[in-house]
Parts: sequence; C-alpha cells; structure tokens
Amino acid sequence: MTPFNVVAAAILAVGIPITFIRFTQGLASATNLSDRTPWGFWIGFDVMSGVALAAGGYVTASAVYLFGMKKFHGVVRPAILTGFLGYFLVVVGLCYDLGRPWRLPYPMVVSFGVTSVLFLVGWHVALYLTTQFVEFSPAIFEWLGWKEVRRVASMLTVGATVFGVILSTLHQSALGALFLLAPAKVHPLWYSPYIPIFFFVSSIIAGLSMVIFESSLSHRVFADQIDPEHAGEHDEITLGLAKGAAVVLYGYFAFKVIGIAHGNDWNLLNTGYGHWFLAEILGFILLPCILFTTAVRQQNATLARWTALLTVVGIVLNRLNVSVIAFNWQLPAEERYFPSWMEIAVSVFIVTVGLLTFRWIVERMPVLWEHPDFKDVQ
Repeated sequence: MTPFNVVAAAILAVGIPITFIRFTQGLASATNLSDRTPWGFWIGFDVMSGVALAAGGYVTASAVYLFGMKKFHGVVRPAILTGFLGYFLVVVGLCYDLGRPWRLPYPMVVSFGVTSVLFLVGWHVALYLTTQFVEFSPAIFEWLGWKEVRRVASMLTVGATVFGVILSTLHQSALGALFLLAPAKVHPLWYSPYIPIFFFVSSIIAGLSMVIFESSLSHRVFADQIDPEHAGEHDEITLGLAKGAAVVLYGYFAFKVIGIAHGNDWNLLNTGYGHWFLAEILGFILLPCILFTTAVRQQNATLARWTALLTVVGIVLNRLNVSVIAFNWQLPAEERYFPSWMEIAVSVFIVTVGLLTFRWIVERMPVLWEHPDFKDVQ
C-alpha cells in the first residue's frame, strides 16, 4: 500500500471503465472530436508526443553501439526499454483514436497507399517497434537463462540499431510532414515547409532529455538494483547527455528562427498566438539551452536533471501546439476543439500502465544491472 500504488489503482479504476465506454459506444461517447477536428488530444499527446519522447532508444543505442560511446552503456538498456514501451503505448493510444481500430493492420496487408504519409508512418512504427524488441531481447533471454539464444540476439544488435536509426529518421520527420497537408489550418508561426526537420531534430532533444529524466527517477526508485559502478557514473552520464542536448537545442532554436524568416512572419509575433509562440521558443528552447550549458560548465548534474524535465515539457507543448492548440486557430472560440475529461483520463491511464509495466520489467530483468552470468559477454 504505497502512495504510488494507491494513486495507480485509482487511475486504473477510472481508466478501465472509460475504455469500455469508448470501445462499446464509439468516439462520441468519450471525446469532443468532430469531422472538423478529427485529431485531438490523443493524437497530440499519446502519438505525437509519445513517439518523440520514446526517441531515447535510437539516440542512446546509436551512441553506444554505432559511435562507440561506451560510457553511456549503463543507460542504454533502460533507454531502449523506455523507447519500446513508448512505441507500444503509442499504438495502444492510436487504437483509442481510430474509429475502426480493428483496421489498424490494413495498410500492412490490404491497402498499400504508397503515396500516403500515414502509410509511411504506420509501416515505420510497426517495423521500429519490432526492431526495439530485438534490441531489448538480450535482457529477456538473460532473465530466462537462454544463453545460446541470447548470444544470437546480441549478434543482431548492431544491425538492428542501424535499421532502427534509419526508420526513426524517417518516421519522426514524417509525423511533422503530416501537417504539411494543412497549411490553412495550422497557424503560420507553427506551419513551415521545414516542419519535418523540426520534428526530427526535436525528437533527438526529447530522447536525450527523456533518458536523463528516466535515469534520474530510476536511480531514486530502483537504487537497490543498480550496479555500484553504474551508480558512480550517473552524474558523468547525465552531464554528457546534457552536453549533447545543449548542442542540438541551439541548432533547433536556430532552425525555428529560420522558419519564421522563411515565412516572413515577424509581424505575427506581436499577436496573442505570437506571444504564445515566443513563450515556447524562449522558455522551452532557448532557456534549456542556457541551463544545460550552465550545468555542464559548472558540473551541476542536479541542474541538468531539472532542465531535462523542462525540456520534456517543452517538447510535449510543441506537439500539442502544432496538433491541437494552433490547429484550426482561425475558428471562433466556441467552435474550437477542447478535449473532454475522458480523453485526458485515458491518456493518464495509458501513461500509468506504461509506468507499471516498466516497474514490473525492471524489478525482474537485468535492465539496471548486469547479469553475473553474462558480464563478460558482449
């Protein structure tokens, strides 16, 4: 009867009945979606934000397995697990949003719409989810004690990582490309021909920040499971990730300014939406740049962790701005979409299921510690 378990039980007690209502009575029973606004909070938060925050898997795996940055080895398995669960829950969240969720496999086996961006996203997410399972499978086989199968799975790690990076590059940007189809609906400050680049670059930032945030929570909650040598490296790893996040954030801020200049939208900055846009890029992009840089220069790991949380909030805010807040911005207030409490409750429910699943796996499998029978096996 811990506080977390009590809160989680309460969330499940609310989320399960809402799930039943949604899948038995349709979208209208649980959402404020309409033909005018068919994409709402579930797409903006569960899918757009979820895919971005799950990017820590491909970012960390490529750093360790492709670029040889072995000092980050201690966080690669938790990052891959977080990424795998994140993508899996994105698919779960998408099932809530689809009017006919049983048709989710149709683009894979029935209708090949090769000119559709959604076709690209669907195939890539499905393939990348499989790839991340392959990347994480050595931990499963170590837990089961299947040494030979584990050896074969480890041999696939580098190839799976390369394939995963290719897929991530494409589908992270393709999520942004979905909004290229709606130039009249997305506010000009958020709409740009560069939006696929914005989504891809910001996914790297989200991945690095999420790894910092997740590892900080894991070291606090699962302190008894972490190898002593990895525990001692925690601050160094955090600052290394913060340095990478700062560099990418500076580039991302420059891209956003270029986007304004390309559209010549400077006059829109002195409007209500313009002030909100400035709050996003100054408070959640430029400020984290400065804070990450300060943390690295002063070797302040605590500041880096809080900055990572601020950056994660900023990435979520950006995805919601593009897909919900600045979408259909020209409509009168009374006609604008606002999520129902059930939509928000379902998203909280899905996140809670993810946390419970992560805890169940970490408490049983060698995620934060090295299995003694496999310490010398690559």
